[in-house]
Amino acid sequence: MALLDAYTQPLTAAQVAHLIRRTTFGPTPEQIKTNTGKTASQLLSALLADQPTPSPPLDAVTATTFHDQPFDMTNAGKRTGYVKSWWANLMLGQPLSLLEKMTLFWSNHFVTNTATVDDYRYSYRYNTLLRQYALGNFKAFAIAITQDPAMLRFLNGNQNVVGKANENYARELQELFTIGRNGGYTEDDVRAAAKVLTGWVDTGYRDATNATFSSTFQPNRHDTTAKSFSTTYRNTVIKGRAGANAGLDELNDLLDMILLNAETPRYICRRLYRWFVNSDITPTIETNVIQPLGDLFRKNNFEIKPVLRTLFQSQHFFDESIRGAVIKSPTDLVVGTLRFWGVSVPDPKQAITTFYQVGNYAYARLKEQQQDLLDPPNVFGWTAYYQTGYYQQWINSTTLGLRGSFSDTLTTGNLKLAGKPVIDVLAYAKSLSDPTNAGKLVDDMTTHLLAVSLSQAQKDFLTDTVLLSSIPRYEWTGEWNDYVRNPNDTAKKQAVQLKLTNLLQYIFRMAEYQIA
Repeated sequence: MALLDAYTQPLTAAQVAHLIRRTTFGPTPEQIKTNTGKTASQLLSALLADQPTPSPPLDAVTATTFHDQPFDMTNAGKRTGYVKSWWANLMLGQPLSLLEKMTLFWSNHFVTNTATVDDYRYSYRYNTLLRQYALGNFKAFAIAITQDPAMLRFLNGNQNVVGKANENYARELQELFTIGRNGGYTEDDVRAAAKVLTGWVDTGYRDATNATFSSTFQPNRHDTTAKSFSTTYRNTVIKGRAGANAGLDELNDLLDMILLNAETPRYICRRLYRWFVNSDITPTIETNVIQPLGDLFRKNNFEIKPVLRTLFQSQHFFDESIRGAVIKSPTDLVVGTLRFWGVSVPDPKQAITTFYQVGNYAYARLKEQQQDLLDPPNVFGWTAYYQTGYYQQWINSTTLGLRGSFSDTLTTGNLKLAGKPVIDVLAYAKSLSDPTNAGKLVDDMTTHLLAVSLSQAQKDFLTDTVLLSSIPRYEWTGEWNDYVRNPNDTAKKQAVQLKLTNLLQYIFRMAEYQIA
């Protein structure tokens, strides 16, 4: 059986949860229920479907758009924050779609940051570009990101001029964005690529009088000489050109040359595999997953969807060893938890204050857990995706406590988002198959909340020690039935509520809750 052969059996609830957990920021109970029994192919048709362009962020004070207005120096910091909270809310309110998680993937791949770019309008446009091409054609994406005003600022493409070529973007285009640092390109290749890329500039940067900003090619800043490349690129010579179309024509030639190297599609497929499946790429995975995916990528003219569809409906993806193979990123943990418990995103046109209360809360948790949206720490992205150990970098002496504090806050009932507590543990327990049975209750909860199955000994510990504090199980049945018969009796309500809250807090802090 080839690892990339399609898994065609109807999906169990656990398999549905696994697929949605990896391709979005976590399933809701309703999504698991309604998609159980479907095939992976059927579910992926929904996950890969085109999505409408979201409405732009609004200013919290004026309730008007600001991406299409002159730059506002006084409110620049606030508006950068609005863009980030707006994106957090898009994650929270996402439909059954790969789009948001792919947008985050590309923000870790084609990296910029708001501190360097320093124009919130540029950062918003960059985000819209990522989502526009997130599931589209990679070559078109690379061409567009090269001309993006935020990228021109971040990697000094706007300073790349004939006679004084700036090599920053040319280096990262090869090392991080396309062929990878092990792809065999040379320093001469970097210098030649920099010459190809001369002449692009952004316009309208931080302009307080004009709302228009963009990027443009200036022929008089472009190196019109021929550019020669190494054997890595088959000794290609890109013809020097002059005139208004020179920049785009040579950029097309440059991308065609880079994509022709077999290592380029494989490098992109490795990045996708590590983000969505597992950080450990063994020789078997390289041979039987990465290389065939790379060939498929090339065969489909570098369209992204066929690669994702093949990967996510593969026998390999549904191997049980893949479940729990990654540590949840802050977005997976925070957004996934809030989504599971039904946190809704208000319509900003109707309730803008509440809209930003929800978005600001989610974004603040991501930032403190070291995944600041639109602000990876450097051009390599977030450390968990490039340092040795990969996902393990999300857990450290600072973030472990913050993860626990986040989940504890949700269970106390003190935090209210959109006017109501995040978790109603009693209502949740009532939704389970048999809340009168303590063992069955624990089994249902851990099945819903955890990516991996617990041993019977673990479930017995959760039942008898954590939930029941060593009282006999039959006493739970009596307590629960007493509460159901007398829901307004404070003492009877608290007797079960406190036990359920303690259980939920414990599960949230388990190692098994930190993995996906």
